[in-house]
This record gives sequence, structure tokens and C-alpha cells, in this order.
Amino acid sequence: MDDLDPSVFDDDDVTRLLEVAVTEDLGPGGAYDGDVTSRVVPDAATCRGELVFREAGVLAGLPIVRRVLARIAPNARLDARARDGDRVAARQVVGVITGPAREVLAAERLLLNFLQRLSGTATATRRLVDAVAGTGAEVLDTRKTTPGWRLLEKYAVRAGGGKNHRIGLFDQILLKDNHLAVLGGEAAIPTVVPLARAKAPPGTPLELEVTTVDGALAAARAGADIVLLDNFDPPRLRQAVQAVREDARARGARPPQLEASGGITLDTIRAFAEAGVDRISTGSMTHSARSLDIALDFEIGGVA
Repeated sequence: MDDLDPSVFDDDDVTRLLEVAVTEDLGPGGAYDGDVTSRVVPDAATCRGELVFREAGVLAGLPIVRRVLARIAPNARLDARARDGDRVAARQVVGVITGPAREVLAAERLLLNFLQRLSGTATATRRLVDAVAGTGAEVLDTRKTTPGWRLLEKYAVRAGGGKNHRIGLFDQILLKDNHLAVLGGEAAIPTVVPLARAKAPPGTPLELEVTTVDGALAAARAGADIVLLDNFDPPRLRQAVQAVREDARARGARPPQLEASGGITLDTIRAFAEAGVDRISTGSMTHSARSLDIALDFEIGGVA
């Protein structure tokens, strides 16, 4: 996929996460010799292992597999047989790892942990994206990510065909219900929007969460770039979408992007999309995704 920039795997946050993971598995120093079990394997022994999807899904994480190998098994090689973002069938081999057996054995669990988790997120995302196909609505993630894993999980969302919401609190304004509660509720929207713009760097996108149709109209009139319609059921969502767009036309203004969130599941997401929103955000593909069943199967006898 064009938006799968592998440079995310070289980010300092990912490097720190990788070092934590290596140390917790191999101990201080993080060398493959920390694997006390694999010391029974002769130093000269080599291996050939196939990365096999035990169930169908979407692949995500091959670049982190390469990083794990480079860190723990620098003499091993990954021959990729698929690309991140590919739909993968059950029993399909997505890569072959060859190299010194002790090194690969030490790296096995760690590289699988990353690959299983990220592929699970990509697979969950793809199911949601497929469910809204043809409606024009995009599926976005949220900040409900595993601490330390945000860049990786958001990459996996992209691998599954989804889009990223803001990365953190620093790159987009999102005035939520609790912000409005502190500032006076939805009645404060006309003054809060310009205040938020004035206090953020120029050009920072501004999104505002509302729970009523009147709040949505106020947010649009105040100039919000995105209006987040939170916990609207599909009929009320359709009403809000229609009201905001008709009001914008009447004012000769460009309507904001309209986003739905709250209580959206795989079974219900299409109904929300068909209500006419531009975007649907859900944290389910990051906070509730199940790791995919992927294995590294060694060939008996290793390699010659």
C-alpha cells in the first residue's frame, strides 16, 4: 500500500520499545546467548523457518520482523513472500527465515509477538473497512492504543485500509465533552472554537465533539473543520448530517467533515456509514483486536 511508509519502524519510540522487548525476553544485554535453552544447539547449526498464517488475515509488521532479526539474529535473513497490507489465506507462507539456528530461536517469540499483534490489528481494521465499502465513509482509529505501541498500531490500521486520526494531543485540536463541560457546555462553542485556534499553532486542524444536533450546528457555524457526532444512533445521525449540510448550503459555506463515533461495532458500522457521515472513528481495532495465529515452522534438518 502506498501509505505504508516503513520509516516508522526506525522511529526512536519504536527503537525504545524494541529494546524493552529484547531485554525482557533475553535479559540484560539482549544477546541471543541469553536464551539458555538454545545453548543445547551447536553454534554451527543452521535453520530454515517459514512464517505461516494459521488463519486468514491481513499482513502487517514485516519491517519489525527485520528489525528484530537485525537486533538479535544479525546473521539471519528474511525472504518475504508477501507485503504488508496483503490479504493472506490460511496456511499461506509470508516469509522464510534462514540463518544460524541459535540466533533465530532467540528471536522467534519476539518477532512473532510483533507480527501477530500488528496483523491482528490490520485484520480487524480490514473487516470494518470492508463493511462500509461503497458508502464513501472512511474508517479511522483513535488514541485508544497500547502505551508504547501507538506508531506501530496506527501503521497496522493503515495496512488494513483504515486511516489515522490524530497521533497524539499535539497534532490536532479535539474539543471533547469534558473540555466543554469545564468551559460551559455546548453553549460555549461559539467562543471556544476561536479561542482554541488562537492558542494552537497556525493551521492546526480543529475537531469538536457534540452530542446534540444543535451542538453540531453550532460547531459548524463556529468554523470547526470536523464535527464529531458522538453516541448518535443512525436515525439521529442522519438528521444531524442533513441539518449541518443544509445549514451550510443556506449560508453559502463549506460544510465541515462529519464523523461518527461511540458504540460502533462490526455489525452496526454500515448503518452508521449509510447515515451519510464522512468518517467513522472507533478504537476497537487497536484496543480490542485479537492477535492473529501466526507461526514460525522450522524445517526438520535445517538447511544444508
